[in-house]
Amino acid sequence: MNPNVLRALKAPLITLAAVAVIGGSLHYYIDFELTKAKRELARQQGNLRGARAQLQKARDDNATIARYLSRYQNLQRIGFIGDEQRIDWLDALRFANQQGRLFGVTYQIGSQQPYAHAGEFDPGQLTLHQSEMKVTVRLLHEGDLMPFLRTLAEQRVGVFSVDQCSLERIYTGGSARNRFNVRADCDLAWITLRPPVAAGDRKS
Repeated sequence: MNPNVLRALKAPLITLAAVAVIGGSLHYYIDFELTKAKRELARQQGNLRGARAQLQKARDDNATIARYLSRYQNLQRIGFIGDEQRIDWLDALRFANQQGRLFGVTYQIGSQQPYAHAGEFDPGQLTLHQSEMKVTVRLLHEGDLMPFLRTLAEQRVGVFSVDQCSLERIYTGGSARNRFNVRADCDLAWITLRPPVAAGDRKS
């Protein structure tokens, strides 16, 4: 080939080679950025799905709260949810005794323990506790026991279950006005429910 022709083609060939190198580099860069953008898009879509799921859960939780809030507040008012209200329990015992015109009530309260049958109710994050109380009531006759327990429940100062009661007939003598004939010994379990502790409320 004529040297003059080669010299004339030298600049275009160099330019073509430079363009090829730049084009290859640009193609690599564009492919790299496109892959990076796709990964970022997938990440953002995942975040969006997560945010939508959290939003839906919050809506569901709010709907559940709105549906059961009044019942929950009522259970709080009667002393079932929250801390034990032992003073209220004792006041209710005295009132039930006075209301039934009985001959006195004595009691012993044990320490609070986990409720033995909590698993039967599947309380989830809620915890059920009980405090056992032994109650002795002096009655005129056996028929006074059930009205006493009903009056105690009607005070709405907590939820209790009667585990067992035993009745013993007693002759005390004395005037009929001050005489009781039956002693009832009952085992009660006062039951309370505690809501889960929020993370911010836990003690370090």
